[in-house]
Amino acid sequence: MKIKPVYQKIYQLAAPHLCIRHNDVHTEICLRFGYRLMKAEGGNERIVIPAIILHDVGWEKVPEELHLKAFGPEATMPELTRMHEVEGVKIAKDILEKVNYDAEEMIQILEIIDGHDTRKQAISLNDQVVKDADKLWRFSRKGFYIDIKRFGESYAQGLSRIRKNFPTCFFTNTARKLAGKELQKREREPAR
Repeated sequence: MKIKPVYQKIYQLAAPHLCIRHNDVHTEICLRFGYRLMKAEGGNERIVIPAIILHDVGWEKVPEELHLKAFGPEATMPELTRMHEVEGVKIAKDILEKVNYDAEEMIQILEIIDGHDTRKQAISLNDQVVKDADKLWRFSRKGFYIDIKRFGESYAQGLSRIRKNFPTCFFTNTARKLAGKELQKREREPAR
């Protein structure tokens, strides 16, 4: 996927922070969904794209052996999810300052990152797009198979997990439609 030079620079600076938890793959998939969502729903690319690139950089600061206690079907330590948001804001701010990003836009990006998983309501259309792109990962082919492997689930258990909150976990109609199409694809695939 080709992205504008400023976003490429942000991505390059973020890449060392995305080497855990399959966040490199996760970010690429979220970006694709983010562009599709913005095309249909609107949103400010200068806010949405950096927020998607940077939203999970803070996982690097959470001890890797605790990641599955922070998220997923067996999560017991949700405070670690909050920790990755707080740490992510610090890392994202540093990266955005390095590329001399607009200060007002940076504030909005950091507000989105600070709560992208733990804040239940969206604070703006841009936040809705980021939150929905992030959740659509679970429905994508790569995301689905990565998740069932890391959670130790069967194919059927993985399908049950993503069906559980669908379609109410999304903010936009476009995300619900995309998730529905992806879910149908997962349901038709032979179990691995």
